[in-house]
Amino acid sequence: MPITLADPLPLAQALLRCASVTPADAGAMDVLAEALSALGFTVHRLTFGTTPNLYARLGSGAPHFCFAGHTDVVPPGEGWRHDPFGGVVEDGILYGRGACDMKAAIAAFVAGVVQARDAGKLPGSVSLLITGDEEGPAHDGTVRVVDWMRDHGEIPDFCLVGEPTNPQALGDIIKIGRRGSLSAAIAVPGVQGHAAYPHLADNPVHKILALLQALVTRRLDEGNRWFQPSSLQVTSVDVGNPATNVIPALATAKLNIRYNDAHTAASLEAWIKAEAATHAPDASITFHRTGDSFLTDPGGEVDMLAAVIGDIFGRVPKLDTGGGTSDARFITHLCPVAEFGLVGQSMHKVDEHTTVADLRRLAGAYAAILERFSA
Repeated sequence: MPITLADPLPLAQALLRCASVTPADAGAMDVLAEALSALGFTVHRLTFGTTPNLYARLGSGAPHFCFAGHTDVVPPGEGWRHDPFGGVVEDGILYGRGACDMKAAIAAFVAGVVQARDAGKLPGSVSLLITGDEEGPAHDGTVRVVDWMRDHGEIPDFCLVGEPTNPQALGDIIKIGRRGSLSAAIAVPGVQGHAAYPHLADNPVHKILALLQALVTRRLDEGNRWFQPSSLQVTSVDVGNPATNVIPALATAKLNIRYNDAHTAASLEAWIKAEAATHAPDASITFHRTGDSFLTDPGGEVDMLAAVIGDIFGRVPKLDTGGGTSDARFITHLCPVAEFGLVGQSMHKVDEHTTVADLRRLAGAYAAILERFSA
């Protein structure tokens, strides 16, 4: 039986019934590609490595509005009241892994396009950028699709990511940026020995503690208008030593920094290396960059977005940059980008859900955004 695409619920249920736990796709891209093809979108299935991605565009004119999201989800865990891949609706609530993060938002994208089309108010073109690698390492997902779009001249005027930005109710928050994320793994070698004869050993624990103390006691910044202060968190300190009277031969630590636009990954790496040279000169450090901070300046499309959301939901949305990372960190290098989706209270939790009413209201909001963008 064909899916009614003007209503986001059937498509959301079809997507939720695909057990697309990263890196599996489980047919999710097929479901979406079929729906978009039926609407007249030109669909490109883009596989990089083993990661399934999709880029689809309807129309060829300007302005060009893009929706972005992901079909992959985190593992469901145990203790669900319903099948996490059943797409069950009970008492007006849609349950499933990905219900708020963010398969239901993808269904709302599609329904919003249909509703705006039926009202005769689509912009010159509408596209969808969908990846199956947002919850995973993100090496072959949106970052690769963005490169493909740039190479093929597919440059949107604006992109809206459907991440669940709202903490309490629809209309609470629009994300206009994100902090950067940098992780570091530190290893400090020493010389193993008896704790009673420290002069015959070289204790790496003391060195790594001195280094970590220097790192955590520095206040990186005070934050600014759009970003909260940067934060360094030590996430692990290990020596693998079951004995109390043995000085270990190696001490390791891990840390993560969420940083604002006062810093770059390169500047933070240089600082950590300088502190290590002082406190633990033999340390080896491995860095992993998830993405630098970015900000889409308020004004223009952001103000339009806020005005439409405010009109629909009866509150002035807060412009915010908090939380973790998202694929908007890649899209910002292609075009201006913001994020607005469902309420995120249950994301990644057991019994992840959204109300059907919110799902349909979000689709209506996306339609209104497209209509305003076409004016």
